[in-house]
Amino acid sequence: MTSYVIEADGGSRGNPGPAGYGAVVMDASDGQVLAEAAEAIGVTTNNVAEYRGLIAGLQAVLRLGGEGAPVAVRMDSKLVIEQMAGRWKIKNEGLRPLAMEAGALVRRLRVTEWTWIPRERNKHADRLANEAMDAAAKGLTWKAGGTTQPEPHGEPQGEPLAAAGQAPVAEGQPPLARTSALPTPSPTTPPPVAHQTDLLDIGAISEISAPTASTAAAQQRTATAPAKGTGWAPPTRVATSLLLLRHGETALSVERRFSGRGDAELTPNGLAQAAAAAERLSREPYRLDVVVSSPLKRARQTAEAVAGRTGLDVEVDEDLRELDFGDWEGHTFTEVQRRWPAELSAWLADPETAPPGGESFATVARRVQAAGERLVERYEGKTVLAVSHVTPIKMLLRLALLAPLESLYRMHLDVACLSLIEYYADGPAVVKSFNDTSHLRR
Repeated sequence: MTSYVIEADGGSRGNPGPAGYGAVVMDASDGQVLAEAAEAIGVTTNNVAEYRGLIAGLQAVLRLGGEGAPVAVRMDSKLVIEQMAGRWKIKNEGLRPLAMEAGALVRRLRVTEWTWIPRERNKHADRLANEAMDAAAKGLTWKAGGTTQPEPHGEPQGEPLAAAGQAPVAEGQPPLARTSALPTPSPTTPPPVAHQTDLLDIGAISEISAPTASTAAAQQRTATAPAKGTGWAPPTRVATSLLLLRHGETALSVERRFSGRGDAELTPNGLAQAAAAAERLSREPYRLDVVVSSPLKRARQTAEAVAGRTGLDVEVDEDLRELDFGDWEGHTFTEVQRRWPAELSAWLADPETAPPGGESFATVARRVQAAGERLVERYEGKTVLAVSHVTPIKMLLRLALLAPLESLYRMHLDVACLSLIEYYADGPAVVKSFNDTSHLRR
């Protein structure tokens, strides 16, 4: 059986900045290059790019050698090597989905070593990553062998990972390895288009910004196992739409107090905000299929307003509840800063740290991720309204963007605001709108 060596790298020009990865697979016995991969992945961090390089290399080995193929992994990223070897904890939640994806591939292979190597010994993979970033800067995409071609219109679809020295894979033939879930179109066949239903920029609300999320799509793209025929599954044409509605105003939100597991009710103004959201969501183009809510009263009151206008029942999901602020519940930030200065500093510095008697961001991240995955799996292809709170909504948004936990501090959500994430079975999660309050301005 052939043994393989992966050398992988990733880089970001700005950290975060324009990023790309490179990976090379070699025969362990003689060093012959068997496959190369490289791709520009939009704006992200060095660590994300490094993990993407590792994933591309593992995918290539799986396709070259099949299940159980022996492989040695060598990278100049100490962080990725030590985390994948299980010697370092993953503290950056933004890297956890990538580590899990890599781990799933590792379990299908036989990794014989995780070795850190100095950058000068990783020049091949480093060169591939830079070629991909250089090509993207010119509006081109990287091709095996260092050639480039113009970027296709629309969101990036990834590049094939080709065997060294081989011609491009012909349509209708099983691909050796690819990093994209979509085929490269033939000259006579138009590229497939994933038709996205944008629920938040139609008709009277067309002024709302809904930019394409090419960075998120590029970061979250995963390879799929080849099928018969061309080896590609058809593109997903119907998204699972997850509308995220923050509850209306409460007395605690007016006074900007920590409001977690406490069961505050909506103020009269909060009830009016819930009614405005309900009126909007009862009209075209929404057509809600499901309304699900946090168990806390302020969220249930908001959800029930929508359910009353749409004729739907309210389902309750415990995992959509707000973070438990423990002893800080009902206090202002200034009060907490005065009474618990050390605990507050620790909480802001480490997502694994919880408020006294409360819950950490890392704990919330795990339960909210589980809730999101359940909803997307259970209601595939449908439009789901989830009524929740600041922290769970921010968690779902940053998970869709593959952003680190620290990104929570850089988002602002108004009461009764709407955000939208669309999930596609062939990989990407796309944030289509964020903190939309146009229904409150009528």
